[in-house]
Amino acid sequence: MADKKAGSYSAEDISVLEGLEPVRKRPGMYIGGTGIEGLHHLVWEIFDNSRDEAMGGFADEIEAVLLPDNRIRIADNGRGIPVDVHSKTKVSALETVMTTLHAGGKFGGEGYKVSGGLHGVGASVVNALSSYTQVIVHRDGGSYMQEYSQGKKKASVKKLGSSKLHGTIVTFRPDVEIFKDLTFVWDTIVNHFRGQAYLVKGLRIRVIDARAYEGKMDLDGTYWFSDLGIDLPNYSFYFEGGLVSLVKYYNLSQKPLHDSIYYIEKEQDDVMVELALQYTDDVSAKIVAYANNIYNPEGGTHITGFKMALTRTLNNYAKKEGYIKEADGAFTGDDVLEGLTVVVSVKLREIQFEGQTKGKLGSPEAQGAVATVFGESFAAFLEEHPDDAKAIVNKVILAVRARKAAKAAKDSVLRKGAMEGMTLPGKLADCQTKSAEEAEIFIVEGDSAGGTAKTGRDRRTQAILPLRGKILNIERARLDKMLASEQIRNLVVAMGTAIGDTFDISKLRYHKIVIATDADVDGAHIRTLILTLFYRYFRPLIDGGFIYIAQPPLYKIKKGKEIFYAYTDEERLAITGAQTEDLDEMIRRAEEDGGGEQEGEEEVVEVVEEKGGKPRAVKMHIQRYKGLGEMNAEELWETTMDPARRILRQVAIEDGAEADRVFDMLMGSDVAPRKSFIQTYAHTADIDI
Repeated sequence: MADKKAGSYSAEDISVLEGLEPVRKRPGMYIGGTGIEGLHHLVWEIFDNSRDEAMGGFADEIEAVLLPDNRIRIADNGRGIPVDVHSKTKVSALETVMTTLHAGGKFGGEGYKVSGGLHGVGASVVNALSSYTQVIVHRDGGSYMQEYSQGKKKASVKKLGSSKLHGTIVTFRPDVEIFKDLTFVWDTIVNHFRGQAYLVKGLRIRVIDARAYEGKMDLDGTYWFSDLGIDLPNYSFYFEGGLVSLVKYYNLSQKPLHDSIYYIEKEQDDVMVELALQYTDDVSAKIVAYANNIYNPEGGTHITGFKMALTRTLNNYAKKEGYIKEADGAFTGDDVLEGLTVVVSVKLREIQFEGQTKGKLGSPEAQGAVATVFGESFAAFLEEHPDDAKAIVNKVILAVRARKAAKAAKDSVLRKGAMEGMTLPGKLADCQTKSAEEAEIFIVEGDSAGGTAKTGRDRRTQAILPLRGKILNIERARLDKMLASEQIRNLVVAMGTAIGDTFDISKLRYHKIVIATDADVDGAHIRTLILTLFYRYFRPLIDGGFIYIAQPPLYKIKKGKEIFYAYTDEERLAITGAQTEDLDEMIRRAEEDGGGEQEGEEEVVEVVEEKGGKPRAVKMHIQRYKGLGEMNAEELWETTMDPARRILRQVAIEDGAEADRVFDMLMGSDVAPRKSFIQTYAHTADIDI
């Protein structure tokens, strides 16, 4: 039997992928996936090449422009990619870089002393996953251009003419065969580039959104798009303060506990360490990590070194100054992090990441370098700033007390049996299945919606947990205060994971946690409060893709014997065939005639339709749902709970640092930043009065 199997497996069965074919075959290996994050990863790869030029001192300006037809253009005033013939490939170095994996200036030599590129695959991967790419290079007195499609050149490098400029302009359009959604998210790009501007002192970064521009756009011979003088949405970032400015930005909506922002920049064992931190009165920590200016959302060795040195240094100082006695026990790693905002940036000649997406630094030398540089410098900072040191240590002591109070609360309120699911909340209507993979829980607003959901659900796989009113805003609440809230207790116990230092995601009882609130202001507020709880205390559930938001319909439309559900105003208009103003006027007249759009009540309107070439008036019954409780069990199942027909939005975090800042601003105790936000964006609000 073994010989027979072996005989059917020959050299012909081995696939050999040439050029950039492996990238198109397995894009996830190179950019992490083909969703929205992978799409933006293409932008980061091209930008990183320009940013590396700035880090080396060869460029001081980068411009990114979102163009119509899902294109993006990134220009820099660096040295320009070489265009002379490469000795090994026998073609232009530009063509080599753009069409060959593991080819670039980052594998040795003196091209780059420090870069974000690990494998040197960035430009070629972007080229492979784009339906169109164009590179224009200005260097050595000339300008040169080459175009590509799906990683293959369309023609050889062409000289366009003479030029006194220097730098590289890359324009590309992601391939619709690879990416289902080609829509770049403006805020994601702006926030990423803002962070990069903080990290490279003296670098100016411009971001321009030209996607909606319909006029003539003459890019031939234009180096900087901004020189065209078109009035478009744009940002320009330039920060001399570096990481200190970045910490100030993160703490705009916080109350700092000390005025002096600690800062150090020093080289240790060929690793450049740069770090800035400040404590605030917050109860959570913001730890932002970069390696060679690549954002590391999962941290890595540099963060490990920082945490070790921070814990050791604060313990040594507190004991020396008599703040803590031996009997009190030492500060833990979690104690010293509470309220901390810190940005850690390291630069290495040879760098190791875990995966091409560079989410986690793996270079072992970074841990020792950060621990040494920060430990020595921060100890001196505490000695030289006694008032700041006192504020920091008192904050840590407060965290210790809170930790002990939280432990007592968990021990008394969330007993072992309850955490293991033996004593589930009375309000919970649990499902029958014991398989977490197929079980889902709907968190609904109020007993009315809860009763309807319990009747309409699939009892085998769907559990229902109604919440009474608005839960506690936990943004500034410690764990012991949180667990005193019955609503939060019920939610924590129902999920089964426990909370805080005893959190265990393997004990999650439902792999779909669906937030289902009413489509009004109160419903949005309740949803935000629940999301705040998940973000601050159950972040792994968001990262793991377990949290969803239900999308109930806004309208039920009866047209003869047919019933339609509309989830947006646009869908309502498409179903009725009426214009917005016409339909709104019809509803207004119906209300004046004694109807009134009240709960559960329908409005009857007449719409003229063409049938057989003749117009005819058709009556339609339109019901506007104000809440889930207005639906009967069958309607709720059909529209919101049936896996075959429902619409769920999965909750994801695109930018952790920015999400932190927004939660602080909108849910924190400082009113001024929130008021400013409301005043700025009030004109965009869709208010249902």
